[in-house]
Amino acid sequence: MDSRVSELFGGCCRPGGGPAVGGTLKARGAGGSSGCGGPKGKKKNGRNRGGKANNPPYLPPEAEDGNIEYKLKLVNPSQYRFEHLVTQMKWRLQEGRGEAVYQIGVEDNGLLVGLAEEEMRASLKTLHRMAEKVGADITVLREREVDYDSDMPRKITEVLVRKVPDNQQFLDLRVAVLGNVDSGKSTLLGVLTQGELDNGRGRARLNLFRHLHEIQSGRTSSISFEILGFNSKGEVVNYSDSRTAEEICESSSKMITFIDLAGHHKYLHTTIFGLTSYCPDCALLLVSANTGIAGTTREHLGLALALKVPFFIVVSKVDLCAKTTVERTVRQLERVLKQPGCHKVPMLVTSEDDAVTAAQQFAQSPNVTPIFTLSSVSGESLDLLKVFLNILPPLTNSKEQEELMQQLTEFQVDEIYTVPEVGTVVGGTLSSGICREGDQLVVGPTDDGCFLELRVCSIQRNRSACRVLRAGQAATLALGDFDRALLRKGMVMVSPEMNPTICSVFEAEIVLLFHATTFRRGFQVTVHVGNVRQTAVVEKIHAKTQAQLPSRARCLSKIREEKPQHC
Repeated sequence: MDSRVSELFGGCCRPGGGPAVGGTLKARGAGGSSGCGGPKGKKKNGRNRGGKANNPPYLPPEAEDGNIEYKLKLVNPSQYRFEHLVTQMKWRLQEGRGEAVYQIGVEDNGLLVGLAEEEMRASLKTLHRMAEKVGADITVLREREVDYDSDMPRKITEVLVRKVPDNQQFLDLRVAVLGNVDSGKSTLLGVLTQGELDNGRGRARLNLFRHLHEIQSGRTSSISFEILGFNSKGEVVNYSDSRTAEEICESSSKMITFIDLAGHHKYLHTTIFGLTSYCPDCALLLVSANTGIAGTTREHLGLALALKVPFFIVVSKVDLCAKTTVERTVRQLERVLKQPGCHKVPMLVTSEDDAVTAAQQFAQSPNVTPIFTLSSVSGESLDLLKVFLNILPPLTNSKEQEELMQQLTEFQVDEIYTVPEVGTVVGGTLSSGICREGDQLVVGPTDDGCFLELRVCSIQRNRSACRVLRAGQAATLALGDFDRALLRKGMVMVSPEMNPTICSVFEAEIVLLFHATTFRRGFQVTVHVGNVRQTAVVEKIHAKTQAQLPSRARCLSKIREEKPQHC
């Protein structure tokens, strides 16, 4: 493994432990050790004649921040110690925004010691008492044996602790779905959310389409949203039992909101709007096994990289191809991901243990890219994707969330509706601050650059009533009898204290990836900034010489820092 990959995973194998595997990561090992310290803590070349490992298997040392906690054992703690452990669990849950992972049988420095059967049973019982104290639920993710320096079988156990925060109805994760046309995006979402496999002719996707021409052509042209829930035990909650969306929300402790985007090239502007406007936590890039990287796949990959959206890859339609064809598509993806423009570390997921490791490493390092191979018709490896989504934690930590909530309110208007007996309703994402029922906000800018006063009458998230909306959450706001004609997509609703101003001229630094004609002065472009999609004209192009680069960079950095204070 090269030095860059070693840095990614915190040196999970100590010097002298034998060579690690290079190239594509095989998700082996406990809780994030990649190809080193496997299920039994054995090294490739680090054995003595007795069959025991010369060097102990390690995880990265425990971090003070984050939602991962190491515990050697939790056997019969005193009352004072128990209260301290409960406080510690609350901290880890807060860091993980409702989710924490406990590694039992691991020392704080990451050494995989393991516990005997009786000690492990007592430790899990204590952990269950701790979870009950804070109102959380625990789920055993995996167990493995370690045989370092011991003749007795010893195990380490990885446990997921989940508790919905008191100020939320459920944990929320937004996933944008990207990929070329006919790669099976809507079909995969239909299978996940409806709980029934596809018949090979697109039956699973019919409930996702919003327009008649989408049903007739089988191609998505608009942005649609689908939800998949997981209860506190990690079980899937979807429409399979004839549930309504409200019932799914009530039964779930974690919600995955899929943003189904268009794959055809002529709807590329809609896909860009979905990525910039709805602020997805991560993206799912779907690639058909029989066609490989084709059509808009590279463009969608480039968009995710440019917008710094973490992504994982799903290779679909493996039931249509021979095993060699699937392997060729995976190798093609690995080559692209390792190119200088991507700098990603592909991780092929082939087992449930791999899916757990992939979810943890994907959250810890933005360079790790899990790859799944599955079929929406046969259901092959579909459960691995569900395990990954269930364990995948929020990718923003609690500190960033608190900083956003302390700022003034700013709500991006993405959709506008008129609902009978309710009035005008707007849908979008709260990018900063807190929004409550009854808040007085201003919306704009209008055609003449003004901002109009309005009042938030009620709030709904995933079709369920909600009294408080926090930064990063998507919802719909009822505005009562406010005139819909005065609203348009791309507006913002902000706190009057922000004293918003508008601008019609700005300076931007661009990188021209590809264009069929010459990019010159007077050229007309479409600018995507958050939920704003606006045409613009290039007034002037400044050439950049090598001598100008440092001062130019300082100037742009200064502008970015001052912008939130003035706009």
